[in-house]
Amino acid sequence: MDAEVRANRAVWDAASQKYVREYDDFLAQAASGASFTSIERALLHGVLRCSPEVVHLQSGHGLEDVALVRAGGRSVLGIDYSQVAVRAAQRRADELGVACRYVVAAVPGVPLVSASADLVYTGKGALIWMPDLAGWAREVARLLRPTGYLFIYEAHPAAILWTWHEDRPHIREDRSYFGRSHVNDTFPAHGAVEWQWTLGDIVTAVAAAGMEIMHLGEYPEPFWRPGGVSAAAWTGRLPNSFDLLARQRL
Repeated sequence: MDAEVRANRAVWDAASQKYVREYDDFLAQAASGASFTSIERALLHGVLRCSPEVVHLQSGHGLEDVALVRAGGRSVLGIDYSQVAVRAAQRRADELGVACRYVVAAVPGVPLVSASADLVYTGKGALIWMPDLAGWAREVARLLRPTGYLFIYEAHPAAILWTWHEDRPHIREDRSYFGRSHVNDTFPAHGAVEWQWTLGDIVTAVAAAGMEIMHLGEYPEPFWRPGGVSAAAWTGRLPNSFDLLARQRL
């Protein structure tokens, strides 16, 4: 693990203390299923109807996992490299009585046998932690069963360019869509190095790992809005999130 990854892990552990401090609030969110969006529900309806075993890579707070089980998933195994996040997520799952289990591990390097998942679910601030996107995609392909699916719902790669001005959208002069990385200057990962991948990078990595793209969508709504912020960039004119559904190529 290199210095930047170690530093990011420390930052994420510190940020994840929020899930401990505000445990009751996150428990209520998990129970409500509100964090599992209508976009996700619509695209995954057919997959979840088949009672898949789900692996959630970079599971973070794990709020979506309860909803994945209640929407039809047989079980969810969450993987995250923050011990703080994993412990809080496991406590919530146990309290709610759902079939979710959590493991501390980095990606790639998930301690699971190959072909162990019907669905790999990820996103919402996950790919920014991946310095090796091709390695991440190969790990997804390794975990999927021959009929398995990958689902990503993530911040649009262009969203890092938009400022949070409320009058009209502005482009940040200190960032480039084609940059390799940038330092996060907002919550929750303030000070962490975020790796940048274009939409073309992501699609190419998934396809090169042997998966077939079934759907790619782009949306003006961000997957997350910090409290008290109403940015003009979020009013429908600019891309702020995307989703992708792929399956193992037979």
